[in-house]
Amino acid sequence: MSGLAQDIPPACLPRFNRASALARAILRVAASLFSRVDPESDLRPGEVTTAFASMFGAKMTRKYYLISDLHMGGDGQLQHCDYAAEFIAFLKRLEKEDPATELLIVGDTFGFWELTLVLGTEKLDHIIKAHQAIFDQLKVVGARIKVTMMVGNHDYDLACDPFYVDKLASYNIHLDTSLVLIRLVGDKKIWIEHGQQRDTFNAFRDYGNPHALPVGYFITETFVSGASRYSDFGRGDWLKDIRSVGTIQIPDWFLSNYFYREMSMTLRWLLLPFLLLSGVTIVAIVGELLRVVGVFDYNIIFQNPLMRRLGIVDNVLQVVIGINSIFLVMFGAPMSLVLHDLTRTLRRFHVLTNRWMMPDLDSQESYLKGALEVFTNDHEVAIFVFGHTHGAFLRRLGPSGQVVLNTGTWLKLLHRVPVRFGLLPAVYYPSYRLNYFCIEEDNNHLVISYVEIPKTPESELTWLQRLVTLGRMPKQQETIPVRTVVDF
Repeated sequence: MSGLAQDIPPACLPRFNRASALARAILRVAASLFSRVDPESDLRPGEVTTAFASMFGAKMTRKYYLISDLHMGGDGQLQHCDYAAEFIAFLKRLEKEDPATELLIVGDTFGFWELTLVLGTEKLDHIIKAHQAIFDQLKVVGARIKVTMMVGNHDYDLACDPFYVDKLASYNIHLDTSLVLIRLVGDKKIWIEHGQQRDTFNAFRDYGNPHALPVGYFITETFVSGASRYSDFGRGDWLKDIRSVGTIQIPDWFLSNYFYREMSMTLRWLLLPFLLLSGVTIVAIVGELLRVVGVFDYNIIFQNPLMRRLGIVDNVLQVVIGINSIFLVMFGAPMSLVLHDLTRTLRRFHVLTNRWMMPDLDSQESYLKGALEVFTNDHEVAIFVFGHTHGAFLRRLGPSGQVVLNTGTWLKLLHRVPVRFGLLPAVYYPSYRLNYFCIEEDNNHLVISYVEIPKTPESELTWLQRLVTLGRMPKQQETIPVRTVVDF
């Protein structure tokens, strides 16, 4: 026993020993944070931290559930929540988890941007009232495990007013306004962010300033909330799904719904044969040019044995193709010149990419690049988590097998499917991908579990939409393994 301990009265020795152990633990934790743990030590930083926490009777979090982009709330029909039953059932399962578990909602829990008829902090009260069953269940779960909510771009108000901290705390929800959260599993880190700061349209230059709003806010407030407010005036409530498509796709999606749903039935059926036969019209024009220059003595499209056998059908086809040809020659050629010049201008302003495509605002490129930088700068980071783009995926990216994953969304997803033929607008097929990730330590490995909750969308496509896309299906979503193991 040391000389100092010999001077301690015997009755105080137990307290002295506990204090000494606490002091050693503090020193070890501090050393581990600066990566200066004694190389001869048999304790890893994660184990030291666990021992330190246990001295206070606290439990280290051993399991993390991650979801994002719930987008609850909005004007008009946007207030409706399609996934309420599935989400409440998911929360009920978490009631059975060990208290050393944390649920992280990685941003965009609320649709404040889409809610313009209610102002200020009343927005949260308005949303809670509309989704009371969900918040009651969150309160129950939060009494059992830790529930942490991050800030996204659509609920940016959460980062600008301390009122929300206390309001959410009354439902056992811990609001963390940090742009990045770090969680530990063993001696490895999980990097968690919503992802809006890597999106030029939605990044906040002065984070925390309620007036420093990005371009994405004005697009959402003008088009998304406005469309939802007036969706009841349409033939069906399709306008409420406007936030289920990418920003760049909104004009194309609107044109599709106008043609297949809102256009006068008489006008649609008058235009349909002309649009369907647009491809044949171009071939007919080429056939006529070949006749004029003397390659053939007759138009091989109109004047051939097969067409003659069609009788009156041949006559109708010739009329339709003839009218189409006139429109293409009179308007198609000038419009192609204007389009060519417009494209050059847009490329000069970097609105178009070098592949003659609109830039993909929902692209994962900036996030993958950011994840790689994080892995390079901090070798203890094993997983990079983000949301925002609504496209769930999991990929190994780092030099040591690190993982980057997107938590997806619980909103309805709309997938663009081109038509089989003609110049008809594309069709948008609905689907759901309700999901969550679970990260935990298992036998000295970091294990990522992925679960999808099945949900089938209601039948909402017209028979014409199904007919013109017959045999075509939406592009298959990226497959995510149900179990991924990352070695420590």
